[in-house]
Parts: sequence; structure tokens; C-alpha cells
Amino acid sequence: MTESEMIERRRYRPEPGQELRVFAYGSLMWRPDFPFIDIQPATLYGYHRAFCITSTHYRGSDQHPGLVLGLDRGGQCLGRVYRVAPEDTEATADYLHKREMVTGVYIPRLLKVRLPDGKDVTALSYVADRNHPQYAGKLSAEEVVAKIRDAVGIAGPNIDYLRNTVQHLDEMGIGDCALHRILRMIDAPKAAT
Repeated sequence: MTESEMIERRRYRPEPGQELRVFAYGSLMWRPDFPFIDIQPATLYGYHRAFCITSTHYRGSDQHPGLVLGLDRGGQCLGRVYRVAPEDTEATADYLHKREMVTGVYIPRLLKVRLPDGKDVTALSYVADRNHPQYAGKLSAEEVVAKIRDAVGIAGPNIDYLRNTVQHLDEMGIGDCALHRILRMIDAPKAAT
């Protein structure tokens, strides 16, 4: 199967006339770019947010690959869930496919997420495909810093992606996580030699 066939096969098609919920854990938290009628904090169990996807498009290049976030197995992830009105679900699903499925490194999945009131809802999200060549695996903080520090793609510097994500985690009251430590490491003055 070619990459383009894989991407098309993974296209999510929403149920006509039904609301769609979308779980955001990275740039969708701060730049959804689709219409929604509600947004709430949400927790996804069984996956964690990680810089595990090599980016040569949005946040890096072939010469200097960057990293973007993916949902990787294990742990939990605090993010946001958007509720999309039935009349907007098809266009939103198409938009998300174009945005997230530039390559086949993500697998769209309907996952259970927990809202602040304890209610579980099903939401569309994008999980890292561990078998895809862009899957970077578990990297040390130092490896993440080295890749992010100077990478730039068509959406801008990789460091801006990290800063925006950390800012929105702070706004949600999610402080001092792995992404905060990576940002502190990047912002620390380089040691004199």
C-alpha cells in the first residue's frame, strides 16, 4: 500500500446528522481552525502526549527535521475536547484530515475521554502510528531539545509550536510537565566552553 492510499484509507467519516467531538492535545488546543459550539478540558487515559513524531513539513525540513506531538501508548493526557455541531461535522472531519494526515504517521481513532464532571464521551483524536518511519519513539529530553531548537517548517519555527503548547497547558492549569522542562532547557543559556 502506498502512503497516499494509507492516508485515504484512514480518512475519518463522521455519522451524518451527529455531533462530533475532537480531542486536542497539541496545536489543535491553541489553533483549532474549525467551528465548534463548546470546548472543555478533558482527560484521555491510556495515552500520553509526547514529542514522538518527526516533522519535515510543518515544523521542520528534510535538512533539519523537527518534532511534533503525538499520542503514544501509556499514561494519560490532559487536553481539550471540542464539540462540533452536526451541520459542521463533515467539513471539520475533512479539514482535520487535510491538516493531520499530511503523511500516514497518525491513526485517527475514536477514544473515550473524561470531562470535568466525570462523564465519559467519545472523541476523535490522532494517535501515533508506531510502525511509520516518522515515528521517533521515546526520546530523551536532550534529544528533543536538539531537534526542536533550530528546526523550521512551513508553519514556522519548531520552538514556537512548543511555546504555544506550553502556554495553553498553563492556561488550563497543567503546569510543570515534560514540555515545560524541555522549554526551560531550550531557554537556558548555553554553557560557556
